[in-house]
Order: sequence, then structure tokens, then C-alpha cells
Amino acid sequence: MSHTPFAKLPPTPAVHFKLYFYAAVLQLITHLTHALGSCAAAFEHFPFLTGYGDELAAHDVHGLTENEAAQRWREALYAWEEAVPGHLPLRALRQAAGLDYTALAMWVSIGLSEEDARFGVIFETIQGTPGQRRPTAGLLNALWSDVPEPIEVRATLRRLHDLGLLHILNPEAPRAEWVLQLSGLLWDAIRGDGAERLAPWLHYYPPAHFSPLDALILPESLSHQLAQVPALLASGDVCTLIVRGPQHNGRHTLLGAVARRLGRGVLVSDGLNTADDERWRLLGPLATLLHAVPVVTCELAPGETAILPGLDGYDGSLGVVLGRQGGVQGPGVERALTLVLEMPDVQARCRHWSAACGTHASSEVAAISERFRMTSGYIRRTATLAMAYAALAGRPTITLADVQQASGTLHRQMLDTLAMRVPTFGDWDHLAVSAQTRAELANLESRCRHRERLPAAVSPALGAQLNAGVRALFCGPSGTGKTLAARLLAAVLQMDIYRVDLSTIVNKYIGETEKNLNQLFARAEELDIILLLDEGDALLTQRTRVQTSNDRYANLETNYLLQRLEAFEGIIIVTTNAGESIDSAFQRRIDVVVNFRPPEAAERWSIWQLHLPTHHTIDDALLREVAARCTLSGGQIRNAVLHASTLALDDGQVITSAHLEAAVQREYRKSGSVCPLRRTATQSSKQR
Repeated sequence: MSHTPFAKLPPTPAVHFKLYFYAAVLQLITHLTHALGSCAAAFEHFPFLTGYGDELAAHDVHGLTENEAAQRWREALYAWEEAVPGHLPLRALRQAAGLDYTALAMWVSIGLSEEDARFGVIFETIQGTPGQRRPTAGLLNALWSDVPEPIEVRATLRRLHDLGLLHILNPEAPRAEWVLQLSGLLWDAIRGDGAERLAPWLHYYPPAHFSPLDALILPESLSHQLAQVPALLASGDVCTLIVRGPQHNGRHTLLGAVARRLGRGVLVSDGLNTADDERWRLLGPLATLLHAVPVVTCELAPGETAILPGLDGYDGSLGVVLGRQGGVQGPGVERALTLVLEMPDVQARCRHWSAACGTHASSEVAAISERFRMTSGYIRRTATLAMAYAALAGRPTITLADVQQASGTLHRQMLDTLAMRVPTFGDWDHLAVSAQTRAELANLESRCRHRERLPAAVSPALGAQLNAGVRALFCGPSGTGKTLAARLLAAVLQMDIYRVDLSTIVNKYIGETEKNLNQLFARAEELDIILLLDEGDALLTQRTRVQTSNDRYANLETNYLLQRLEAFEGIIIVTTNAGESIDSAFQRRIDVVVNFRPPEAAERWSIWQLHLPTHHTIDDALLREVAARCTLSGGQIRNAVLHASTLALDDGQVITSAHLEAAVQREYRKSGSVCPLRRTATQSSKQR
């Protein structure tokens, strides 16, 4: 027999798999020959084996004893391997896991019926168990106990099981009766079959899926660091690369570019935050078979730590994707290097928008980049939607309005389960407040518009303490315009605003409130929306003396909120009716405090004018008297106008003085106060 009988076979993973598959078939035929007395008897009992025998004979094993044939097959397979320079999944697994030829051939023999169901009939016949068409540990021991170099079959099966290469379907049974099965993911990988979505928790991406390192849009300092990383990983000086940052901000893209430089794909797993998860055992061998860098995604809550075990059956580097919170420990993160991928600045966003829009980019890209502070991933998604809206309008390029509409759609998709979108309208002319309150609101608007420029406009020492977050507190009695002012601020800034429902955030279970808050704040930062924490007293009240466990956990929630607000990089508005109950530590972290007080007569007059319809027949003297004498809040005036309008609709006419008087009287009755207006016959007749 020639030393290189496989020399003419193509150097592919599929051929390599076939050679190991036939090695397993050869061992099975050898066992049947011994059991039945001759090879001819084996072919007579199982006629389909004749085709496999012919294939084996074509490779010059005819006329040799069974043991000689198996040994020659192994020598020829190794010789073929040495001539193949590229990646062979089974060879890589053998080297990374410390396995030998026999162990791999034994492993493949477990999956013979996965490739050809007729082998299941042989297993069923040999084992004498009707319906059992998968091999047992006892059968494997019989098949491989008489190889030229005897091995401990039990130890080999134990090693294969520890690597996650096989499953025991009935571990409660005696060892000899254990039914063995291969993972479908691994079987596809050794055959060279590629698929992107391997499982709901696992995705594979080839190297060509990612951009080269030098094509990434990154800060200059980070690009310089990143250029050194592949060499550090290749040398083994660094074993794990951790990338922190917001979601959808290019963390996986960065790791993919590094893997591409190393000549590898990426195997991304989600939800493996616990070391005892059985799926960990699959990750190492699968990464080896696919020639990929395993990337573990851990979106952790504050205070959480993920324990990452070592990956048996894999000898390369590991990628870990983290948010801003939580940490990782364990053998899987030894000799780890951490890079932080922050939100892109205006210049980087401009490059992302230009790259995402291509020929659809317009002269408004600079304005769009200034206006929308998003992560790189959300920029790409928003750009795709914006181009669709532009196409619907018949425009070749996108506009600011297209991006506004697209971002609103994306916000609803990502935030509707966490908060409720509040409609916006108008401008500051729709708000009647004191000059001092108006001045503070104007200051807040300016702070929001310049929030990214402000750190560069102050001293380096002060600028280092600032981020892009703006925290505002609106204090004042109910009905004085706090929520309306928040909506108008969003309108003038052309941003979406979402009201937080505290009942969905505050949770009785320990740590759940912090998790909910972290998720909400993270999405708000990534999507660049305004958060409205309406009536935020439930979370921001003063900390109490710790007398019970409930006090301690309530204080922990407040402490976390204080820290998260200080690090928050979005715009948040908190409204409260009880400013005196707000924790002083919280107030120190507020950038702008706007006090809303009950409106004076002139302000009430303006509010009436804003709410009443253009066409009405209210006596001007009465309206001035109502504005001067009736100390109603803005909310009460709104309710009065709505009631007066309802009365007018019932009567089939425009609002009259009688309707107005009735509505004002009703507001005073609701509050249990005496109306200062003198009752008139007309008003009494209209009282409802």
C-alpha cells in the first residue's frame, strides 16, 4: 500500500470528515467480521455494507488483516493531513483537546447513524435491544477493545463527555447501558457545514463578515491601542479581550475585526452568565472546529459578577462583551485586557451616518449628527429606516425629518415595554409661567443643546468631571405646568420624551429595582431620548435610619439611583410636588432646578387665553374677573375650559359666560373651596 493513497483527494474539511467516517466504518466491519466469522458473512447480514467495503477496497486496504487495514488507514490519514495547510476541524480539535486518532474515530463511530440510518439497524442488532439504534458504552467497548494499540475505552468516553463531545441520554442506567449521542452542532461542524444561526443562543460569523481593523470608526487613542491587540493575543501574552460599552455600539464589531486579523471567525454566545451552564462545554470544541474566537456576551446588572470557566478543547483567545455595569471572574478571564468603547462623538457620528447612508447621504448629515446622539449600531438601523422614508417620499437623499421619523419608530420598538411615549407639540409660547421660571427653562434648553460642547468650554479639571448628561428637577404644586414644560422642552429640542411608570420599575424583590433602572437608563442613553420621571418622590425621598431590612434595601435603591444619575449621559427630568422631601444628595447632582409656583393674575390671564378657543362669547370683564379673583392652577384652568366646552357642545353653541361660570364653580366644588365669584342667575341655571 502506498504511503500516500489519499494524495489526490481534495484538501477540504468534508474529505477529512469522510476519512474519519470510513475509519469508524472499518472498525465496525472488523468487529462484525470477528463476530460472524468472515467479512463475507458480515456483508451478507448487512448488504448495504458492501458499498462501504468497495470504497475501502478502492483505497488499497483489500487483502490486509483487519488490524493491518486500520493501522494503514491511520498512517495514510496522517500523511494526507500533513499535506493540508489550511484549517481542518477534526485536526484542530485533536490538537486542542489532546486527543488521538483512535479517540476521534471512536467519537465519529457514535454518529454513524446520524449520517446513514442503516447503521442504526446494525447497532440495534448487535445490542439486542429492539428500538435502540444508538450505540451504548458497552457496544463502544466491544468495538474498540481490540485495536492494535489497546486503549481504555471508558477513560476515552469520559474524556469525550467532559469535552461536551457526546451526551449520555440515560445517565441513571448502568454504565455499560449508557446510550450515547453526539451534539448536532458539533456533527455539522466536523462535516464542514457552515450556518450563521447555530442555535437561539449561538451565532457564527466568518472572518469576511467583519470590517478590517483599520476600517473601524474609532477614537484615535483606541485605534492605536487596538492595533497592538492581535499580536498580544497571538503571542499568548493576553488571553482574553474584554470590551465594555453601551449596547449596539460596535462591541461585537470590534472583536470581529480583531478575530479577522487573526484569521478567525467569531462564535457569539448569549446568556452564558453562570459557570454551571451545560452549554459552556460545547463552546470550546465548537470554536475550535469552526476556527473561531468565542465571544461571550454578559449584560449584567449593577453588582452582578459572571464566573467564566476555562474552555476545554480550545487553545485560543476569548472575547467578552460587557456593559458598563457588573464584572467577570474565573479561569476564562485570566490575563485579560479591557477596552472601553464609549458613545461616538459628533465627528464619529458624522462618519457613521455617511457610511450608513452612502449615496443617500445629504448636506444635512452634519446637522443630523449634531442632533442625534446615538450609538453606532442605532445610527445604522435608523439610517436604514430613514432611507426607506425618503424613498416613500420620492427623494434620493435623506433629510432631518426622515431621520426624526425613523428614530421615533425605533424608539417605540425599543422602549415601549419600559416607558410610555409622551406626545410633543408647540414651543415656549404655549406655557404661561413667571419670568424667573421662563429664564430657568431657557437655561435648561441651552444646557441640553450644548451638553457635548460644555466639557471643552471649561477648564480641563472641571471638564473631566462632566459628561453629556443633563439632570433637571421641576418642583411645584400640582397643575403648575411641570409636565407641560417637559413636553415643550422635548418639542423645541426635537427629541422624543418618555414618561417612566414607576409601578413597572419599583420591584419588591431585592435588586430588581436596580436592574430595571439600569436597563431603562441604558436604553435612554443609547437612543438619545428624554426621560420624564413624573412624581419621582417614590425613588428620590430622603434616606432613613436603618431600623428594618426594608429600610436598608430602600436606602440601597436610593444609593444606586444617586450613582446612576451622576453617570447618566442622557437628559432626565424629574417632577415632584414635594421638593422638600427630596434627598439633599440627589439635589446636589441636579444640573438645573426649575421652581413652578401657582400662577399670578397676569399668568392666569395668559393661561386662559391659551386654552380658550378663538371663537367664544365670554364677556371680557367676566374673564378678567375670573383671572384676577379665581386662584386656579394651570391644570384647573385646563379642566375648566374642557368642562365649559362640553357644556357648550351640549347646548349646540360656542362657549358663553354662563358656561365659563359653571365650569369655574365646578372646579371650586371639586377642591372643597368657596368660589370667589358672585353667583348669577345665568350661572345658576347652567350649573351642572
